[in-house]
Amino acid sequence: MQRSLKWFAVVTTVAMLFVLIGGALVTKTGSGMGCGRSWPLCNGELVPSDITPELVIELSHRLVSGLAGFLVLILSVWSWRAIGHIRETKFLAAVSFVFLVLQGLIGAAAVVWGQSDFVLALHFGISLISFASVFLLTLLIFEIDKKFDAEALVLDRRMKRHIYGIIAYCYVVVYTGALVRHKQASLACPSWPLCSRSRPFPVQLHEWVQMGHRLAAGLIIVWILVATIRAVKYHKHQRVIYWGWIVSLILVLLQMMTGALIVFTQLNLFVALAHAFFISCLFGVLSYLLLLAIRSKRNEQELSTPANHTFQKAK
Repeated sequence: MQRSLKWFAVVTTVAMLFVLIGGALVTKTGSGMGCGRSWPLCNGELVPSDITPELVIELSHRLVSGLAGFLVLILSVWSWRAIGHIRETKFLAAVSFVFLVLQGLIGAAAVVWGQSDFVLALHFGISLISFASVFLLTLLIFEIDKKFDAEALVLDRRMKRHIYGIIAYCYVVVYTGALVRHKQASLACPSWPLCSRSRPFPVQLHEWVQMGHRLAAGLIIVWILVATIRAVKYHKHQRVIYWGWIVSLILVLLQMMTGALIVFTQLNLFVALAHAFFISCLFGVLSYLLLLAIRSKRNEQELSTPANHTFQKAK
């Protein structure tokens, strides 16, 4: 049963990645209205008669999201029953499904009634929380084998501050990136890293949106680099922290590279989708580091209880 649950969790995590990439594809190709102002049907039809590329992309995204929702529901119930004794399981199971439903409702509302670009930018972030919850559920399932030190960790305060701050700030970066897509500002600045070779500062809204995202992304790269250096210097013995930050640094650098390539390739679709893929993976890894930091705080509290002090003296 445990092996079946592992495989199902991996499949569900991959399905959630497809939901995220599919949402980015819909936005990048301008296919949000591919099915008209109709939801869940397409142009009011169960089987569309007028097939267009935009319709295929939008309808495919809806179908994948629906399938992912079904998988997440099964995984939530299955995990609740199989590993419900693990403290974080029930919370993650609930969050993964609730946020996926919320993401679907926002998408439906955008189709039927329309939404501002600032509201639509939240859509990707909400999907990201649902993905991260499923990803963490999957890692909890794999933790059952006790093959890596993920439960008894105790982190210093500075490392925990890095984790709390970076994941919160990462969500801000994600929002600014989603806003760039929904504002259609991906190519507002023809140069990189500056907006234009002839002038150092942006002059209109779309350029400010683009450069604001670049500045936010640049800051998170520096912050993750600082945290990684600290992990290498002081946490090499804690493999899950050590490798977690190294992977995070690699992912954020790949994110930067694909962001630059979007400009150089004039919005190549595959590069743009890779950009969405890397930020999704980065947020998942940072979410796991957050889980470890919360566990560390709990472990510290347990070690500082009077009962533990008495036990230590008895030893």
